[in-house]
Amino acid sequence: MNSTKKIKVLIADDESIVRKGLRTTVDWGRFGMEVVADAANGQAAWEAFLEHRPEVVITDIVMPEMDGIELSRKVKEEAEETRIILLSCHRDFEYAQEGIRLGASGYLLKTAFEDEELEAMLSKFQREMADAPVSSLEDEERLSTHLFAWLNGQNDKFLEEIRKLHHSSWKFDGQSLYLYLVKTAGCGRNWDDILQVQEIYDRSMCEGKLISYGADRCYWAVPESLKDDADSLLVEIKSGCGQLKWSVQGILRDCEDLKEGFLLLHKEAELERIYGLTGENWPEPIWQAIHLLHEFPATDWSAGELAHKVGLSRSHFSILFKKTVGDSFVAFQYKRKLRLAYCLLRETTLTMQEIAERTSLGDSKYFSKWFKRCTGQTPSQYRTEQKKESF
Repeated sequence: MNSTKKIKVLIADDESIVRKGLRTTVDWGRFGMEVVADAANGQAAWEAFLEHRPEVVITDIVMPEMDGIELSRKVKEEAEETRIILLSCHRDFEYAQEGIRLGASGYLLKTAFEDEELEAMLSKFQREMADAPVSSLEDEERLSTHLFAWLNGQNDKFLEEIRKLHHSSWKFDGQSLYLYLVKTAGCGRNWDDILQVQEIYDRSMCEGKLISYGADRCYWAVPESLKDDADSLLVEIKSGCGQLKWSVQGILRDCEDLKEGFLLLHKEAELERIYGLTGENWPEPIWQAIHLLHEFPATDWSAGELAHKVGLSRSHFSILFKKTVGDSFVAFQYKRKLRLAYCLLRETTLTMQEIAERTSLGDSKYFSKWFKRCTGQTPSQYRTEQKKESF
């Protein structure tokens, strides 16, 4: 990026004091940025976005004429690479989460955020825009092209790419691999885009480990140590997007195993495409159960209660749940609560008591003991560690 070119910023908030405060108190030049416009409502902000094409949008969630969520949706549809920061109040938490799912980079509590929080985000945006390798898109396209040609019998150039991957970005300290073929037809986004808004997982699963195959398929390499996390992530996203499907091959120890893994996954996908065969047809009661867990994260469901909700006996539900999801109901609940706790600690300024309530873990004392037993560190230690890493 040309170092003399300023990164354009748009501010949208119906409170003039907020707009003026952001304009005047932030040292925008320090981050190579300039505020090109501000707007008092979502519709005016959308018109300003189309006029100025800013790379960064800072928007309140609750605004007249068009709220910040709808504005974020329209911005991402028009220019997917735009960075968005949401401004919200405690009561807007659910809306903020929706914004994150749409692709917003983060959000700040209007009544509580410190200047350092905003500055950390702006600094991160500056680094991302300045340091993004020019050739990364070309590399991705080259891999996708070679993969398509090889799987369709046109040439064998991808076999050399497999060797390079296995000795570089897919090395994972010598661990064995699992290779997923993730199919996102009907989800509205490809797998790479979905991963970019998931902040509760180890980012090493997401960076440099994907090869797209068309618009709605993606091969995803995951080291053995992160397989449980990958499976949990897929299940959680499927709870919000029932069309998501995937297949997996493993354990893959060397280049020959990887080659075989690609071929088997491709053959399975082609059978599905041609004949409608699939190994991911979830029973309707399990889909209903996962959807309830996803929609009501603070509810402490028991297996019996959920079984009753979906019309099954407790024993039948437990057997079918494990067969379909891969975890027992108890293990799945344990992982779900831990993922939610990670997310709330990392992405919000909620108190320990508020997080305990949102994870259905009672009071703050019990939550802290439970979290330390699960992770080896207290919630406060984890939150402090994540804050340091964001700088």
